[in-house]
Amino acid sequence: MNATRRILITGASVAGPTLAYWLSRQGMEVTVVERAPEFRDGGQTIDIRGAGRVVAQRMGIEEAIRANSTHEESIKFVDEQNRTRAQFGAGAYDGNGPVAELEILRGELAKLLIEHCGEGVTYKFGDSIASLEELSDGVKVGFEHGEEAVFDLVIAAEGVGSSTRKLVFGNEVKRRSFNLYTAWFTLPRAPGDAPDMRWFNAPGGLCVCLRPDNLGTTRALLSFQEPPGGYEKLSAHEQKSVLREKFGHLGWETPRVLAALDDADDLYFDQISQVKMDSWSKGRVALVGDAAYCASPISGMGTSLGMCGAYVLAGELGRHDDHKEAFAAWEKIMRPYVNQAQSVPGFAPRLASPHSRAGIAFGYAVLRMANAPLFRPLLAKFLTPKADAIVLPDYDINPTGSGQAQT
Repeated sequence: MNATRRILITGASVAGPTLAYWLSRQGMEVTVVERAPEFRDGGQTIDIRGAGRVVAQRMGIEEAIRANSTHEESIKFVDEQNRTRAQFGAGAYDGNGPVAELEILRGELAKLLIEHCGEGVTYKFGDSIASLEELSDGVKVGFEHGEEAVFDLVIAAEGVGSSTRKLVFGNEVKRRSFNLYTAWFTLPRAPGDAPDMRWFNAPGGLCVCLRPDNLGTTRALLSFQEPPGGYEKLSAHEQKSVLREKFGHLGWETPRVLAALDDADDLYFDQISQVKMDSWSKGRVALVGDAAYCASPISGMGTSLGMCGAYVLAGELGRHDDHKEAFAAWEKIMRPYVNQAQSVPGFAPRLASPHSRAGIAFGYAVLRMANAPLFRPLLAKFLTPKADAIVLPDYDINPTGSGQAQT
């Protein structure tokens, strides 16, 4: 077993540090490079469910996640007068409903994962891959800052627009669009923001959400339904103008949200889509997480897929000397899980944000029925992501130090 492999991982969000942790525990030399000049704090609330939670348990960080959770108590669907029309508590559907038991800011989870890697992993911020050349026994990597280095393997744990994927796979990626745009950013906390997420629907398929966090601020989400139009390529100033145009006529808390755009320095605005690839690897380069198989935020599975994919990939690389065999075994285990997570119906955005007042009222009624014992089994499949629909291999890796992979 080759325990001295040099592995380069790109991306320091969730999948990248999870992969780095498990590889380093097998004695591999791991470097993580991140384009951002420094650790990217913040981000929206994400949840850890099912098999993703199992990975967190095996890493020994479940209690740390719980201690740093947003402590969100419920999700309230409200009308323009802020009256609650339907509600789900954190314990709904055994903690696997719309509000998961473990809810945490993306940045808070990434920080925990990076810290948990310890000194066995080298992190390099403010750099990225500029070129890749596969050699007979490795990959020569050219970095944006002009340095070059050779690694045994390169794993891209980047986002849906992965630049490393573009270098290796070109246009082989397929994007399934949901004709939905979503914007996230942080705004100051107001007395009425905690401790629940509030979801407001308006005619035209518009949605405004406010979510409390554990840092004394509030996370805003705005979404509208429209075919891809290139908004994600605009400057931040132009994107803010688009949001004001789309949502400027709405009531509820929307004026406050739009006013906070002026000072928002963490705006993220993108179309919601899935990433589909015929293969997640080519030669000595592989993709993991959103770069390989993003299921979209509306699947509720992004974090679980990222953490599980990283865990299985690390385990299979430990089991196999031949990276091709490891990549093949990893895909065989993960493909069914990913396919199920990506089986989100195309009409999901219209269900979540109806276009008419009658549709919104009907949606409230359905959500209220979802809490009734008679209807719970029927509606559970629409409201509970199947995050546990995979049996994770039990790799023989010591979670507290160097381990030997099971062969």
